[in-house]
Amino acid sequence: MSTENKQATKYITINNRKIPFTDEKNVLSIIRKTGIDLPTFCYHSELSTYGACRMCVVEDDRGRVFASCSEVPRDGMVIYTNTPKLQHHRKMILELLLASHCRDCTTCRENGVCTLQKLAQQLGVDAVRFQNTKEQLPVDDSSNCIFIDPNKCILCGDCVRTCEEIQGLGILNFAHRGSNMRVTSAFHRKMADTDCVGCGQCRVVCPTGAITIKSNVHAVWEVVSDKTKRVVVQIAPAVRVAIGDSFGLPKGGNALGKLVAALRRMGFDEIYDTNFGADLTVMEESKELVERLESGENLPLFTSCCPGWVSFCEKKHPEYRKNISTCRSPQQMFGALIKEEARMKREQAVANNEPVDERETIVVSIMPCTAKKNEIVRPEHFTDGVQNVDFVLTTVEVTRMIREAGIDLAQMPSESLDMPFGLASGAAAIFGVTGGVTEAVLRRLINSNRIEDLEEISFTGVRGIDGVKEATVTLGEREVKIAVVNGLKCADDVLNRMKAGEVYYDFVEVMACKRGCITGGGQPTPIGPRTKKARFEGMYNIDKAAQIKLSNENPFIKTLYEGILKGKEHKLLHNEYAE
Repeated sequence: MSTENKQATKYITINNRKIPFTDEKNVLSIIRKTGIDLPTFCYHSELSTYGACRMCVVEDDRGRVFASCSEVPRDGMVIYTNTPKLQHHRKMILELLLASHCRDCTTCRENGVCTLQKLAQQLGVDAVRFQNTKEQLPVDDSSNCIFIDPNKCILCGDCVRTCEEIQGLGILNFAHRGSNMRVTSAFHRKMADTDCVGCGQCRVVCPTGAITIKSNVHAVWEVVSDKTKRVVVQIAPAVRVAIGDSFGLPKGGNALGKLVAALRRMGFDEIYDTNFGADLTVMEESKELVERLESGENLPLFTSCCPGWVSFCEKKHPEYRKNISTCRSPQQMFGALIKEEARMKREQAVANNEPVDERETIVVSIMPCTAKKNEIVRPEHFTDGVQNVDFVLTTVEVTRMIREAGIDLAQMPSESLDMPFGLASGAAAIFGVTGGVTEAVLRRLINSNRIEDLEEISFTGVRGIDGVKEATVTLGEREVKIAVVNGLKCADDVLNRMKAGEVYYDFVEVMACKRGCITGGGQPTPIGPRTKKARFEGMYNIDKAAQIKLSNENPFIKTLYEGILKGKEHKLLHNEYAE
């Protein structure tokens, strides 16, 4: 190494070990790179530094104690991470937090995955000396998507910063002062009365059970055990790379086969793939894009797969409502299809004087998304007055049901989905990540399964985790400008730039959650950098292994258009609201 490089290298001494560093933004990130996982409640690398919980405190060689998350590293620093003073400090913080926290841990929905509970065990806090004098506040169960219990809030502010900095909504904030401080909406309104879009990202970062998923577990168990019901379940693409997290399976691995086996043992009658609905979405949305490009009307075309984004657009940018695709989401297309198939079979049986299956068809969706719970009850997602999808279970809820049934997912054999709606393309699989919908639509329009052409599409710039990605592709003789957006704050910025005339696009894909559905509000937590990376790569690995790469090459799609869907494509696959 040259003298110049030696002089440029900076060091920080951590627990008597000299550690080099470069551009790390804080001391905490350097500490974690050495394999020491300092506890935190309020720190997330993608959020602004808050420094409120003080759990990540360290001590320097002069006895000064400071929060490592908010301290900028300096060359020559000497710090210690686990001195008796620090141990005492952290235990005292935890004891005070627990003193003002309800302690119904055994019945809490986050029991076993709660960060507060985990750290209390890790640091040996086995008694609380202080009385809980905090006023008991009412819970908020008004939302279809999330459940809020303010009595479990530790004021870490993670939900506040996520809602403001990542989603650009600012629904939650701090109110009052001192011991009366609480996190709430403006004027303490119920979540259903706010502009909340149900994305559930506040729940993803909440370290306790203060914000949890609105559960439909009991209701689904009821219909599964009802012999008068035919319960059909569909599984979203991002679920298969996350469900294994809670059962010790490799992160990002495809656990679909094991999940299918578990669902059969739990009593579900038929098990299908939402990817089949995604293939339908690709067919319809690509056709709609071509029509709008030819007419020049209502451009850009916005994707409609993400209900959080659709709700956000309606509430924050209603003038762009007409630009959202009329296509139903894959979940809703599949639900409408299953209900129509059941109706046609019943009519055919009556006409042929054959035995009629009198069971009521119930469609259950397993989704990575909390906003899907709200999507299914929107008026436009009823066909002829019939609700297309009856229940939405998140990945977390299905995990709970599997455990309630006494099933160890890791020990399950891999079983295949039912046919014909269990076959889907690789293009449909990548719907679970940001950029996946766009790539699938481009594959359909270019209509080539040559590996060179598929790679060319992937290199256009639609892949990756950046908040806003731009690409330009040539379709026929026209250049089509594309934007791929994830995170509603980024979507808000893009729409404002469009209004100002700063940018122009023909096609815009938006997903409410950063990185897409793999980090949706209903996915298992915590979702650290390694988990995010593994899930992201897992979705593309599924695509690589798929024999069918294009949605239009799915043989059952063609059969469907010539059968059940014939003459009813718009009725079953589209909404009227955009018109």
